[in-house]
Amino acid sequence: MELVFTTPGAYLNVKDGLFSISIDKQKTMVSPMKVERIILSTEAVLTTAVVKLCNEHNIDLVVLERNGDPVGRFWHSKFGSTATIRRRQLELTRSEKGLEYAKDWVISKLRNEIEFIKELAKNRPKQHDEIYEKSGTIAANIEKLKQLQGSVEDKRSSIIGFEGSASRVYFGILSTCMPERFQFSGRSRQPAKDPFNAFLNYAYGILYADVEKACIIAGLDPFVGFLHTDNYNKKSLVFDIIENFRIYADRVVFKLFSKKMVNNKMFDNVRGGCTLNKEGKRLLFDENSKFFEKVVRYGNKNMKQSHTIQAFCHRFANSLIKVES
Repeated sequence: MELVFTTPGAYLNVKDGLFSISIDKQKTMVSPMKVERIILSTEAVLTTAVVKLCNEHNIDLVVLERNGDPVGRFWHSKFGSTATIRRRQLELTRSEKGLEYAKDWVISKLRNEIEFIKELAKNRPKQHDEIYEKSGTIAANIEKLKQLQGSVEDKRSSIIGFEGSASRVYFGILSTCMPERFQFSGRSRQPAKDPFNAFLNYAYGILYADVEKACIIAGLDPFVGFLHTDNYNKKSLVFDIIENFRIYADRVVFKLFSKKMVNNKMFDNVRGGCTLNKEGKRLLFDENSKFFEKVVRYGNKNMKQSHTIQAFCHRFANSLIKVES
């Protein structure tokens, strides 16, 4: 389970080996054996005993920005595997194999988008033909990506261009499938210019934390990416790998709007846009938890949706050791 804090003034302590949580004068005790992650999305107070107990039980303790981006996390100081993985990761960033990884991840993202919008088309007969026609545009960009050869350094701008062009089509389709009052004009981030992007930005922020944790456990260096450039303090590999899983956030957020679960009371206005408030965050966390608890077929195994990211990172880490430069 996850412990998510959206109420300002929450207090976390440890008593008799259990998490002691006080919110609005109500106290709850929770066993660390039942907790996988603690998310602080608002101002809260916690003791060092909480941090120690989290480390002892490998519980991820994450602090989120107002827009959902991870500010930081408390996590044990060891990578999950041998340094050989990180050496190979660095060696392959400029190789042809590095380009193959980058292409595969973006192609995976675009295929997920095509699958999703075709599902939407089935229940929207008036938009069916238009959606299928536009899905062909996304598919065309996949074919262009497949044809790229060389190094990531040489082809980075082409990959980003094809991905960006396809995603504009994709989000345009999502907007037309939304209730009219929540339709939007493209992606917007800091800040979100509309409610849909406010939810989506926050959902992506939660997903970033999931991917970073999976990278660390698998022994990967979150800062050494393939497609995304290595800027100071930028977790480039997290941005790379998340492309395979953005569809998780897309599906959760779209459902909230299509099922008319969202209302205007879930947002606060900020300069140039809007952001989720306590009510909006609670709705997102609740629906997100339900989604990730579902059991799905991944590879040759049945597993919770939440475990697929870790499985992907372990498989990628193993491939780095096996591949030839």
